[in-house]
Amino acid sequence: MKLIVGIGGVTNGGKTTLTDSLLGALPNCCVIHQDDFYKPQDQIAVGEDGFKQWDVLESLDMAAMLDTVQAWLSSPQKFARAHGVGVQPEASDTHILLLEGFLLYSYKPLVNLYSRCYFLTIPYEECKWRRSTRNYTVPDPPGLFDGHVWPMYLKYRQEMEANGVEVVYLDGMKSRENLFREVLEDIQNSLLNCSQEELPAPAQARPARPQGPGRGCGHRTARPAVSQPDTV
Repeated sequence: MKLIVGIGGVTNGGKTTLTDSLLGALPNCCVIHQDDFYKPQDQIAVGEDGFKQWDVLESLDMAAMLDTVQAWLSSPQKFARAHGVGVQPEASDTHILLLEGFLLYSYKPLVNLYSRCYFLTIPYEECKWRRSTRNYTVPDPPGLFDGHVWPMYLKYRQEMEANGVEVVYLDGMKSRENLFREVLEDIQNSLLNCSQEELPAPAQARPARPQGPGRGCGHRTARPAVSQPDTV
């Protein structure tokens, strides 16, 4: 079975930390980071807000990211070997791909591939403080957070919700350990449910099998958690 799990949400919300923890705990697990698909700096446009548009979908080569996901889908074993991930013999029929990034659910060709979608949130003040403590290769110019980063986060989150993308909201204010345990248990339950669905049913009552990676055990059957909107 193949599971594609999205770890999305607000900047500095804990996506990478959570992804790294899951990577070490899940069997035959690979990861793709959306940040690895930024276009060169000279191709990042300056917007009407006066800032380089780092936090918009057009600044990412999403077609290349999709191609990478398709490469995993076509041969997860080969992909794992190429990325230094050893396939565990006791779970050789299970393969998991983690996608990590802040605009995972804004690119339509990817949305239908997810088996599970998580979305980390933190309050405005906490997010602004965490952002101020980070050292980026391209440092944030004064006013970037309020003038570009946070407005784009709200814009894309609202579009995601308007488009009906069903995500499991995660409280990024929880401890790293609690978040990790919560998501790990949820993914393990998804794997168990998928395994049970693959068991043969009685001939007279055998249902049609869903198509696609993880379909039938993913986000389309999960109701999104209730979450208060992030506001300034």
